[in-house]
Amino acid sequence: MKSGDMALGVIVILVILLFLIPLPPFLLDFLLTINIGLALIILLNALFSKESLDMYLFPTILLLTTLFRLGLTLASTRLILGEGEAGQVIATFGSFVAGGNIVVGAILFIIIVIIQFLVVTKGAERVAEVSARFTLDAMPGKQMAIDADLNSGVIDDKQAKERRDKIQEEASFFGSMDGASKFVKNDAIVSIIVIFVNIIGGLILGMTGVTGGRPLTFGDAIDKYTILTIGDGLVAQLPALLISVATGILVTKAAKETDMSAALIKQLFSIPKVLYLTGGVLVFLGVFTPLPWYSMVPSGVLCILGASAMDKNLKRRSIETEISTEDVEVEEIRKPENVISLLQVDPIELEFGYGIIPLADANQGGDLLDRVVMIRRQIALELGTIVPIIRLRDNIQLNPNQYIIKIKGIEVVKGDIMFDHYMAMNPGYVEEEIDGIDTIEPAFGQPALWITEKQREKAESFGYAVVDPPSIIATHLTEIIKSHLHELLTRQDVQTLITKVKETNDVLVDELTPKLMNIGEIQKVLGNLLREGISIRDLVSIFETLADYAHNIKDTDVLTEYVRQSLRRAISKKCFEQNQTNNVLTLDPELEQQIMDSIQQSDHGAYIAMNPRISNQIIEKINIEVSKSNFTSEQPIILTSPIVRLYFKKIIEEELPNIIVLSFNEVDTSTVEIQPVGMVSINEN
Repeated sequence: MKSGDMALGVIVILVILLFLIPLPPFLLDFLLTINIGLALIILLNALFSKESLDMYLFPTILLLTTLFRLGLTLASTRLILGEGEAGQVIATFGSFVAGGNIVVGAILFIIIVIIQFLVVTKGAERVAEVSARFTLDAMPGKQMAIDADLNSGVIDDKQAKERRDKIQEEASFFGSMDGASKFVKNDAIVSIIVIFVNIIGGLILGMTGVTGGRPLTFGDAIDKYTILTIGDGLVAQLPALLISVATGILVTKAAKETDMSAALIKQLFSIPKVLYLTGGVLVFLGVFTPLPWYSMVPSGVLCILGASAMDKNLKRRSIETEISTEDVEVEEIRKPENVISLLQVDPIELEFGYGIIPLADANQGGDLLDRVVMIRRQIALELGTIVPIIRLRDNIQLNPNQYIIKIKGIEVVKGDIMFDHYMAMNPGYVEEEIDGIDTIEPAFGQPALWITEKQREKAESFGYAVVDPPSIIATHLTEIIKSHLHELLTRQDVQTLITKVKETNDVLVDELTPKLMNIGEIQKVLGNLLREGISIRDLVSIFETLADYAHNIKDTDVLTEYVRQSLRRAISKKCFEQNQTNNVLTLDPELEQQIMDSIQQSDHGAYIAMNPRISNQIIEKINIEVSKSNFTSEQPIILTSPIVRLYFKKIIEEELPNIIVLSFNEVDTSTVEIQPVGMVSINEN
């Protein structure tokens, strides 16, 4: 345990012991002095902190200081009633501060309690309550604003995390302050009760002589015990008042980080005409009214002189700012153009015409920004990779209802929507027809119709799938990102993933990299998986497989095949229907051998060098077999031997990107049942 933690624990225990152990007067004087000094430290820290969260432990401090003060009150009460004295500090407050007058002392004590209880504490309690409520109510909006800034690239992930943490801290702080302000409020109530108990108890003990001395008269008893009790009350209430003021300052601070003294001076004394008018009014009142001229006139003159000096200073600053601005403009003209910022290429961009702006503007009810945030989260959960920031920009050069999606600055697709319409798609079993404008669904290329709001309910009742424009754009964007994830995965992203795995599997990571594979080689393997839509979320299994085979195999394509086999359960669950027979195509062994004969080795790995005529025949044969076969899944599946799968996929991926090619070793036969319904073969003549 740290020495600071030990000291804190001991202090808290000693504070609690104050309620049980009698204290000698000299030690009570020492602790009362510490109490006053501690209250001053807390007040000044609250005054000069730039924002409330600089003292985020203030609720705990409030509890401990209140407990300390109550312990001292109990200790002083024990001395007053038991021995008829309570140390030099209390005696001085009772005699010197109160002037030795019971009535004056009692009035001072009552005024201090009223100020603390009704003015400072009550106001701070109300402000804390309202601040807590407003902070909690504003949390969802602030979170959405952070997500929007993150999505638009205004801030990065680290800044977003810091802002989210600050929102949580603000909610916790003001929620705690709402309850902690009750400590100060109830402390004031306890002080009033204690003073009456001390006076009444002192009178009884003093007049009866129970304390061991001679019995006192009523006048002597009330004079002795009341002065001590009032002194005790003043000693306790002074620190309590200071801490109440500190509480009020903290909960009324603005959320903006700023120096309070500079802000006060700027806000109160920054307008010369205000001081001119104030000074003129004070001089007028001092000269033309019975008010004392010796206080009013000098005060007014000081205000006028201050306003004059401030006016000159503002004019000088205005001239300096104007000159500085002109110098900066001249320098900007003279220096060569800075083109570094123009070289930035965003990984993913969504540009849209001005007609689509309402879909992205939260003030107009648009939720496209929120959908983009969800896209990144959805892909991260589904495929286990980091999706770069998606930039959203309006482009006046596009048609009003047109949008384009760019990958690394290059346009890959474009689409058009009808802003006030819905897109209706026939799932394939709906026989009823509805009127609409023929179109093509952009993400999957399916025929669809644009229908109006009035037709929406009718189309849904017929069984059509009806989607709104934001969903169309979001779906299209999602599919484009998925198809280009292997391009978007950078070495920095791979390093981030490796660091995350290392937190729980440091031995595995240390064995794999950099001893067996570098970051670039791991990136190629992960990119190969993402290219065919295989999730890399189970990085531990992927790294385990790479660590097993990378000793002897350096070809990243071959390593990818071994990784795919280790992920057979995930691949089978993704590609096959569970609890039913899945129809598949297979390859003719002669064709597989022909493919193997076409594989060439090079210094950079193996590649396929097949006659283009044979490749075309393979593609034609696949189309024939697919057209006459009935597949249970949406995408046709072809099974090959493990050694051929990679090269066969490379042959057909350009012409037939939707065909799934799996090896027999990638099928989890314990949960999946397959049925060959055709064979791909060719006859070379």
